[in-house]
Amino acid sequence: MTETQFWQLVTRTHADQSSEQIVQQLQQSLDSLDDESLKAFDKMFGQQLRRSYQWAIWGAAYIVTGCDSDYAFTEFRCFILSLGQEWYDKIIAQPDSLGDLAQWPLKDNYAYPFIEDYDLVAGQLYENRNEDELPFVPSGNNTPVGKKFSTKPKVLKQTYPKLSARFPF
Repeated sequence: MTETQFWQLVTRTHADQSSEQIVQQLQQSLDSLDDESLKAFDKMFGQQLRRSYQWAIWGAAYIVTGCDSDYAFTEFRCFILSLGQEWYDKIIAQPDSLGDLAQWPLKDNYAYPFIEDYDLVAGQLYENRNEDELPFVPSGNNTPVGKKFSTKPKVLKQTYPKLSARFPF
């Protein structure tokens, strides 16, 4: 499993795909992989999610959605992963760059950038095939990297000017 192959598998094919379609697309793509490739994919997926386990990115999620739980933050990070390598790297470097994203998934006319269980697809497929779980890879961090974001509106507007303008609070 190369990094290029990994990104081809996780990147959405079009901007208006629903989270269900994205998960289904990944399931279908992973189904053709052998067990060793599936393990390698899962390891890379975990490594990428760990890269985005940052307070600065959580602050961006908070502005867009009010994200306030680790579970929701994981689903948010799965969403940004689905945007592809170029966007993902840009967001890791500067979370406010999410304010440049042209199209957001919506639910009840509100931004809904979450992909439920995206991080579990490879493990579920492996378990169905082998009646055994994929090897556990620890997340490496108990808390997000960096300084926790402030929820004060003035600080959020200064830290995330693009997102604050796009998602006023």
